[in-house]
Amino acid sequence: MALADEIARQPPVPETALDPEDFAQCGTGTPGANTTVAVVATDAALEKGGCRRLAIMAQDGLARAIRPVHTPFDGDTVFALSTGAGPLVDPAALARLGSAAADCLARAVMRAVLAAEPLGGIPSWRQLWGTPA
Repeated sequence: MALADEIARQPPVPETALDPEDFAQCGTGTPGANTTVAVVATDAALEKGGCRRLAIMAQDGLARAIRPVHTPFDGDTVFALSTGAGPLVDPAALARLGSAAADCLARAVMRAVLAAEPLGGIPSWRQLWGTPA
């Protein structure tokens, strides 16, 4: 989710409700064409299982920011890593860390969309909606 005043302009609200079955604006279902790869990193001391859980939770950020996500045509994935320099985390702390990672990843996707350049004849956000404040 965006922070206050992080996005100056947004598309107008559609006159009709979103059809959850309509993916017409998503392009063709070419395998690998719409893959999103992300990495979340922490200094919290996590072992392999903790990094796996962090990556699973962080993937919620992709679902908050991308529609559709995790289709049969893409390879959307999130990797998590730990430097191990920080304190050990208990399950409750890992839950908070994973929630924060999902929020951070959703914002990172949004910021990437705002910064993107046009490609292959597809206009960028800035071309369609203007430069964010």
